[in-house]
Formats: sequence, C-alpha cells, structure tokens
Amino acid sequence: MYSSTKPVTPTISLAFFSLLFSVAQSSCSLHFFEMAKTINITQCKKLTTLGAEFGWSVSGANSNETRIDIILGASLHSETGWLAWGVNPGKMPQMVGTRAIIGIRQQNESLVINTYNITRDTKLGCQLLPTENIDVKFSRMGVNYVGEKRYMIINATLYLPHQDYNVSKLSHVWQVGHHAEGWQPMMHAASLQNVDSTETLNMTSGNARSVGKHRHHLRHVHGILNIVGWGVMLPIGVIVARYCRIYPFNIGDDTWFYLHVSCQIAGYVIGTTAWGIGLGLGHSSRHYTFRTHRLLGIFIFTFATLQILALRLKPKPDDDYRKHWNMYHHLLGYLLLAGISVNIFQGINILDHDGTWKWGYIGVLVAFAAIILGLEIYTWKKFISDHRQQSRKDSQDNAGPNPVGTSPNTKGGTR
Repeated sequence: MYSSTKPVTPTISLAFFSLLFSVAQSSCSLHFFEMAKTINITQCKKLTTLGAEFGWSVSGANSNETRIDIILGASLHSETGWLAWGVNPGKMPQMVGTRAIIGIRQQNESLVINTYNITRDTKLGCQLLPTENIDVKFSRMGVNYVGEKRYMIINATLYLPHQDYNVSKLSHVWQVGHHAEGWQPMMHAASLQNVDSTETLNMTSGNARSVGKHRHHLRHVHGILNIVGWGVMLPIGVIVARYCRIYPFNIGDDTWFYLHVSCQIAGYVIGTTAWGIGLGLGHSSRHYTFRTHRLLGIFIFTFATLQILALRLKPKPDDDYRKHWNMYHHLLGYLLLAGISVNIFQGINILDHDGTWKWGYIGVLVAFAAIILGLEIYTWKKFISDHRQQSRKDSQDNAGPNPVGTSPNTKGGTR
C-alpha cells in the first residue's frame, strides 16, 4: 500500500484514514483515537456513562461466528482499579450473564487482563475469578494505562457465535471499579452511572439504544414528585397546623383544619405516585438495590398512610385519650419530616451528579427555616404582648373603680 514508486499513494492513504476516523476523532478523545488506529478500529463513540469511550470493527464472519475487534477506554478513580467490557446473550443488556474481559491495575502497578463469566453468584458477593469456560472466544487481549490521567484502555479480538449473538442487536456492558485483589476485581460502586452502563448496539450502523435513557425521564419525574409531595406540601400542612390553629393566626377551627388536610392529602397523593414510580424503577434495576433509599421510602409511605388514616380514626375531642393521641400524631409528623429530608438527599445523591438538585432542595429547606423562624419570633412576641395586656387588664379589674383624677385612657393600655 505504501509503495515508494507512487508518491501520491501515502497522501491517498492519509486521506482515507482521515475520512475513516473523522467520526471517531470528533466523538472520542485524541489519545483514544490514536490507540484505536493502531488496531484498525473503524467506528468509535462516547458511551453514555462513566466517561467511557468505545471503538469497534466487524472484520470478518463465517457460517458459525463473527469476528469483532474492540477497544474500551475510561478513567479510573485511583491509582489502582479495573476496567471491564463484555457481551450478554440475553434479551436485555445487564451485568448478570455477561462474558467479559477485565483489565486490572494492581497495587504493584502491574497490568493484567483476563476473561470472566459474570453470574448471579457475583451479585451475591462471591469471588469473581478468571475463567476460560465461556462461549465467546477472546484473543489478542491488551491493556494500557496512562498514569498522569489515570486512563486505562483495554482491547481484544472476539469471536461471537451466530446462535447466541447478533451484531445488529448486540447487548454489551462496560464497568469501572476502584479496587482489585490480585486477579479478583472487587465490587464496583452502585451509583446510577454504574447501573446504567449497558446498551444495545447495532455494530453495523453504530446506532445504540440505552436502557438508562429510557429510565432517565422516569427517575427525574420520581425525584420531582417526591420533592413536591413529601418535601413541600407536607411541611406546608404542618406549618398551617402549627401557626394557624391558635397562635399567632387563629383563622377558625374549620378553616385551618381544611387547609391542613388539603395540603396533607395533596402531598400524600403526589408522594405516593412518586413512590409507585420508584417501585417500578427498582424492579427494572433488580440486580442493583439502593437499600437505604428503599427502606426510608417504605418507612415514609407506611407512616404517612397512618397519618392520613387519622382523618377517620382519630379520637373525638372529648375522649380521654385524645391528648395522648395528639402527642403521638405530632411526634410522628415531625419524625416523618426528618425522614423525608434525609431520603430526598439520598435520592439526590443517587440521581444528581452536578449538585444542581442538591442546592435547589437546600434552598427549599432554607426558605422553610426562614419562614418558621419568622413565625416563631412573631408568635412569641405576640404571645408575650397579649399576656402582658391580659395581666394589666386583670390587675386593673381586681383594683376596682378608677381613683379620682385618673384618666380612663391609662387603663392597662386598652383601646
């Protein structure tokens, strides 16, 4: 191809490779692009999570299998860690069932790479060790590491049997881990970035369908409804009950109660809708569980339901144990508000990576704190003022008629 007798040929070759990798260079980093050229990768793209870059070429096929060359690159979070890529013969791209290659940078700075079979036992915490007993043949495996960027690249040639794998609808998975012990990669983080590191790829056209993208909208709806329902409407209902019932704004028994109940019911309906969406999201990601977030969600829904049932089950005002029920109702309400705040932050940490949602919700809490502080100050000032006026009135009433020569306008400051 590079014949010295035809000087124009190198120019044509250079133009060919420039055209061949124009898409790759525009979507992948320069270092990854240069590495991909060395193994004749023809297509390249940035993956949807973990900052990963992926290149591939379908270079040959026979009646039984297809040959594919792949390269994957991503940044590690520390000096040690691992990078994995694999294919899954199942209908959905997921970790369990994946046939993978994993490159590991060990504590002694050595680089190793091998094949692994990801099973349900791996999800349960069993050791993940290299195995050659898989239906995908890997060869020419390599691993590189760029120390100043903590950037790892793995590459391999694999042969996919036609019976189980379709290159026009290939389920592939990638992952980044922080720690490894020898040949054993330890469990990666359980953030949504890690959970969503799967897609179905057409290796001929380059089109991909990410499962994470379909769940992305529902997660945002789930988060917004939780904040509005549990995190805004319920606290407003509590503020109404505390400051509009007796002090400082006595707006009438029926009015404050209906405002309080309306806010609580609206918050409960919106929050329960969000909880139901969360159950669906949890089922779709059943191989990963955000345990603390789930348990707090169950606690909030259960005890919020008990609070709502108080509309029918609360004792009558003249019942002997109504006072004790009031104490229980108020205490449970405040505990719910605390649990709601903690769980919203839990959800934000899972969902949001740039801090926008976190600071937005902090702004909501600051606004509530400012309102409550202002109402508390006003309540106590009004209470003290009214108490003093009442004391003066009582003292003047006990003193009897005004002394001769005393002005009526001086009576205890009354209007």
